Amino acid sequence: MNIPNKITISRILLIPIFMAVMLIDFNWGEMTLFGATMPVTHFVGGLIFIFASLTDWVDGYYARKYNLVTTFGKFLDPLADKLLVSAALIILVELGFAPSWVVILIISREFAVTGLRLVLAGEGEVVAAGGLGKIKTTAQIVAIITLLLHNTIFTAINIPFAEIMLYIALIFTMWSGWDYFYANRRALLNSK
Repeated sequence: MNIPNKITISRILLIPIFMAVMLIDFNWGEMTLFGATMPVTHFVGGLIFIFASLTDWVDGYYARKYNLVTTFGKFLDPLADKLLVSAALIILVELGFAPSWVVILIISREFAVTGLRLVLAGEGEVVAAGGLGKIKTTAQIVAIITLLLHNTIFTAINIPFAEIMLYIALIFTMWSGWDYFYANRRALLNSK
């Protein structure tokens, strides 16, 4: 159990804390930040999500820099990302901040690509994250953060940036999913 794997596990452990802060009525009051008024719990939840998202970059950087990449880490890191993003998206649906159909498409793509990776791993092939996948992840994280923080900053200038980013994230999610399947179509069709 090396340091990058411990960081990844800490990200998974932050998920129930994030969920509790976002979903339990702690009645901490409201606050206004750059023109957006929100419950303090949403601000705290947003900070927890930002911190958890940053640990994804930290564990990957640390693992590559110190040559600590492990099979366990290759499995756990994308799983932690998918759990965190899925939890946040489902909470956003419950709060009425995201349409359920968008979240269903995004989560379905994540399941489909995970399934593809499992099939290919059974054939001895590893599917590395491509450029589109990284753009997809960044777009999802930006969309989630701005939705959690009630479109802070952009509310003051009357731009629905959070909603725009959610649809951009959806586009890149579907595009990168199609790209994964298309790039691996031969291996998938030839699998036993």
